[in-house]
Amino acid sequence: MSVENLQLKEALLASAKKYESDMIAFLKDIIACHSESCNEEKVVLRIKEEMEKVGFDSAHIDGLGNVVGRIGNGKRIIAMDAHIDTVGKGKIDDWKTDPLVAEVIDGKVYGLGASDQKSGMVGMVYGAKIMKEHNLLGDFTLYVTGTVQEEDCDGMCWRYIIDKENIRPECVVITEPTGLNLNIGQRGRMEIEVVTRGKSSHGSMPHLGVNAVYAMSKLVREIELLNENLRYDPFLGKGTIVVSNIKSKAPSMCSVPFECSIYIDRRLTVGENAETAVAEIKEAAKRAGVEVEVSIPLYERPSFKGTVYKTECYFPTWKLDDKHDLLKAAISTYKQAFSEEPVVDKWVFSTNGIATMGVYGIPTLGFGPSFENLAHSPNEYVPVEHLVKTAQWYALFPKTYTEIMEEKANDSK
Repeated sequence: MSVENLQLKEALLASAKKYESDMIAFLKDIIACHSESCNEEKVVLRIKEEMEKVGFDSAHIDGLGNVVGRIGNGKRIIAMDAHIDTVGKGKIDDWKTDPLVAEVIDGKVYGLGASDQKSGMVGMVYGAKIMKEHNLLGDFTLYVTGTVQEEDCDGMCWRYIIDKENIRPECVVITEPTGLNLNIGQRGRMEIEVVTRGKSSHGSMPHLGVNAVYAMSKLVREIELLNENLRYDPFLGKGTIVVSNIKSKAPSMCSVPFECSIYIDRRLTVGENAETAVAEIKEAAKRAGVEVEVSIPLYERPSFKGTVYKTECYFPTWKLDDKHDLLKAAISTYKQAFSEEPVVDKWVFSTNGIATMGVYGIPTLGFGPSFENLAHSPNEYVPVEHLVKTAQWYALFPKTYTEIMEEKANDSK
């Protein structure tokens, strides 16, 4: 590492450490803003306030409810994203602290959303502040987004940003928890609803009816077997299928059900998509000897602003090529910031990358604080050290990426 780079590394670390208490205070504030999907207004307003406080060039709330901060006005459009909605609190007795009152214990900040993923928002906001302080600017426009409804419908927020707000970055950094690794992909997912129909009769005379539940039970068994034979990818892993809900309809509790429906959670690896997954269900139904109706549900819950943006519940698989310039820039940033090689990995769960790269083909990768396995669990936390390190990396990445891309452009002339 050159003397100049070493000095920059030390300066970024010093700045990030200087703002450690500010980052913790900001994280405590936004954890206290209860923000389950479709109820994020309070946290969105608090994030906008912090963006303005630390010196963003602009910050606004879009038509869906996403908060969008901007720094710079250059030709290269770079985005960094954190969803700022959370799941529910779950069983309160399982928490050792109040999930909405963040506490620092042994160098870790505990609270609902600490890992998934309000700490990513904190790192980005203060990374941007540090970036401006050290004049790490260039011919780029950086958008920092706090996006809504991801827990309900991952990627829908970015479909809105791209299609309705006309912001289309050339690359995106997702700040979901990666354990400070660089993540370059994830399995996709989709929701599938399957319905069997029968004929109702009195429960005392079942022979006069056709039980839709019995028909569905044959299909459920085939789906269980199907899970063992789905595609496998050496990097992203195996596709999976799970029956996550089942319900029936009948005139009364003393009647043969005339309808049964199941909900399926389908995780999609490389080579799998909505068409192949639906076809597999239909083939399983043939093997079971039952007639079914198969559909992909629509998500149409209104945002906290009342906006409905109907989205099919299909979230494509994506993977960044390990030779891509975006990854090259991310690795270079990591080495400059931390003087070590990063681990390149993947997510098990789903992220907004299903839209940015899965739908729109925009190069996307992940770098975020805390750990994936803490998401959606009681006592989730983020190490304070991760807030500091991610702020360093976020401060340095846009300039590093821009320089690499400009160098490539000049070489091709």
